[in-house]
Formats: sequence, structure tokens, C-alpha cells
Amino acid sequence: MAGLPYIVGNWKMNGTRGMLAEARAMDRAAARFPKVQVAVAPPATLLYRVRDAVELIGVGGQDCHAKESGAFTGDISAPMLKDAGADFTIVGHSERREYHGETDADVKAKAEAALAAGLAVILCVGETEAQRDAGNAEAVVSAQLDGSCPHFDGAPEKLSVAYEPVWAIGTGRVPSIADVAAMHAAIRNRLVGIYGEGGADVRILYGGSVKADNAAELLAVPDVGGALVGGASLTAESFLAIVGAAASLNT
Repeated sequence: MAGLPYIVGNWKMNGTRGMLAEARAMDRAAARFPKVQVAVAPPATLLYRVRDAVELIGVGGQDCHAKESGAFTGDISAPMLKDAGADFTIVGHSERREYHGETDADVKAKAEAALAAGLAVILCVGETEAQRDAGNAEAVVSAQLDGSCPHFDGAPEKLSVAYEPVWAIGTGRVPSIADVAAMHAAIRNRLVGIYGEGGADVRILYGGSVKADNAAELLAVPDVGGALVGGASLTAESFLAIVGAAASLNT
């Protein structure tokens, strides 16, 4: 599946049992798009129910703790996610970094815990508007990769990196295609620097106000191997339009 475009819906803190109908609709439609890998990350309260409701799409967590268990009230460990049916987890999302003060070291520890539990990992990196305006975007993202990427003994086939310009998340703003291409090229270069030849195979997703009307253009950019989708993943109609855009480019 590593060579297929990877379209992942991050539901964030949205969804009750009524959202299971959307998950089922996404799953039914996935059969029409065999050349796209589709997944959703529901809130933890729905993870087991979504896993039970779908057959074709992946299901993952939005975060995990670095420890397997312990006195960490309100947290969820990677083995717990695995036990609930998760295939993967997101780590290092900008909202976790900003609102929960997560450092690169924290993100790396979470990624390594997830891998140890048998989960694939989507590792998020991205710059703020101030960092981009200062001309430091690529340096910031490269430093995040250096500090956050998990250690692998072999090829990092269970890792994906999601580039999410913080200033574009949920704002409707999107970087220029040239900016996206430049950043994804920089990320690829850094991944090869970190992992050697294996870094050439790590999928790099774009995340930041991805919608049906811009998905095809973004997904056509070199080294954009998929999308991490926020608000547009909350309904099957809008999410599947993005999946369809990925499929049209992978014929």
C-alpha cells in the first residue's frame, strides 16, 4: 500500500455515534477507489465503534502517550489504541504542539511507542505564519524532523510525514503550489538525510485546508503522497470528493 496515495481524515474533537453513518458511507465508497489508501482518525470514544463499522478503510488514533501504562489520567497509550482496533496513530499535530506544549522529544517518544505497539505513524510537522514570513519555514520543519523522527533499525516503511503549515489549518488559506513543492522537496531531502535510502520511500502528506476544490492540484505536486484532511473529512460527501481527486491522478 505504500505506493498508493494516502488520504487520511482527522476528525479532531468532533463526532458522536451519529458519525458512524458517515464512516460506513466512506467505507462503502472506498471499494470504488482501490488505488487510494483511505483512513480516518476518529476521537478515541469512537475508535472501537468505527473499527467495528468499517472493513476497507484504515482507522487510527489522533495521539498516544509515550508510556505503555501508568498514572496518566485521561491519556491513552499506544497498546490501548492497538487493542481498540487502530492501525495507526497521528503524533505531533500542531494543535498538540501548541495547546499541550509538546516538544520534538515528546513527539519522538510517542512515535517510537506507537511503532513498538505495532501501529503505523503519521508524524506532523509545520511552521507558523511568523516563521514563514521570517524566511525560516524550511529550517523550522527540518529541525522538527531531526528532533521528532523515530529511530528505525530497518527501513521506515510504517512512517508517514504530514506537512501542515500551521497558518493554513482550518483557515481556508493554502500555500502556493510552488511553496508546497519546495517544502515537500526539503522534507524529502531531510528524510533521506535521516534514514538514508529508506527516506526516499516515506510518504509525505499535505495537510492544511485541503478541500475538494483544491485537492487535485495539491496532490499533483511532486512528493505529495496524500493528504491529512481536517474539517472536510467530517462528511462522506466532502471527504470522498478528495479521495476521488486522488484516484483520478493515480490511474
